Amino acid sequence: MTKLSVNINKIATLRNSRGGNNPDVVKSAIDIQSFGADGITVHPRPDERHIRYDDVRKIKKIITTEFNIEGNSHEQKFVDLVLETKPDQVTLVPDVLGQLTSDHGWDTIAHKDYLREIIAVFQKEGIRVSIFVDPVVEMVKGAAETGTDRIELYTEGYARHYAGDKTAAVKDYVEAAKAAKELGLGLNAGHDLDLQNLQYFKQQISWLDEVSIGHALISDALYYGLENTIQMYKRQLA
Repeated sequence: MTKLSVNINKIATLRNSRGGNNPDVVKSAIDIQSFGADGITVHPRPDERHIRYDDVRKIKKIITTEFNIEGNSHEQKFVDLVLETKPDQVTLVPDVLGQLTSDHGWDTIAHKDYLREIIAVFQKEGIRVSIFVDPVVEMVKGAAETGTDRIELYTEGYARHYAGDKTAAVKDYVEAAKAAKELGLGLNAGHDLDLQNLQYFKQQISWLDEVSIGHALISDALYYGLENTIQMYKRQLA
C-alpha cells in the first residue's frame, strides 16, 4: 500500500497571512489524520513563512500516524529541531535560503560525503532518512552509496508534462524507481502530484512507498472539503 502523507504547509501559510491562529495548524493535523491520511508532512524554513518551528513541536505531541519533516540539513537549526522531535522520517532537500519551493534534487555524487555524514547523524537517533532526488538513474545509484533509507523522487517534471504525453512524462521516473528497487532503497515521491496525475503515476510504479502532497490537496479541499479530498486522493493510490 502506498501511504498518503499530507503536507500542511499551506494551512500554516493561510494562518500566517492574517495573524492569530485561524486555521489552527495543530487541529488541522489531528483532523487530517482522523480523515484517513497515513501521515503528516511539514517543511519548516528559516523565515517560518508557513510552518513555524514551534508548530513542529506541537504536532509531534499529537501525531498518531507517521511524521515526516522536510528541510535543508545545512541549517543547524533544522538539524537540531529534527533531533529534538525525532520524527519517523526526515526528508533532506537541497533548498537555498529564501527559496519559494523545492525545485531540484540532490547531486548525490558531488555531495556524497556530506550526505553520508548527515544521514548517519539522523539514523543514529533512529530516524528514517529520505533524500530528494531527480529521476536520474545515476543520482539514484549515488543515493544508495550515501546510506540513505529512501529517496523521494521530485515529480514536478512529470506533472508539468503529464497532459502532453503521460507515457513520456513518466518514463524517467519508472527507470529511476526500478533502479531504487534493485538497490534496496525505499521509494517516496512528491511535488505537484494531484487528482489528475497521481493514479497513473502509481500504476506505473506500483511499489511506491509514500507520496507527500500539500498544495494540490489543500487547494482541492476548498472545493471538495478536507475529509472528502483526502479520501479522493487515497482512492487514486488504491
